[in-house]
Amino acid sequence: MKEKLVIEKKNYKGETAVISARIPNDLIAKIDEIASITGRNRNEIIQLCLEFAVDNLEIK
Repeated sequence: MKEKLVIEKKNYKGETAVISARIPNDLIAKIDEIASITGRNRNEIIQLCLEFAVDNLEIK
C-alpha cells in the first residue's frame, strides 16, 4: 500500500529560516490547489510535504 500524506491542523512552533527554491509551475499549481482545498497556505503545504519526504525517504 502506498504511503499517504495526511494534512492535519498546524502544530509547528519551532524556529524557522527563509530559503529559496526553484519549483516548476505545474507543481506550484498543484500545491496551490491543495492549499485551497485544505485552507492552508502554500508555505504550510510545502513544509508538510518536505517533512513527510524527509521522514519517509530511503537512501540507496
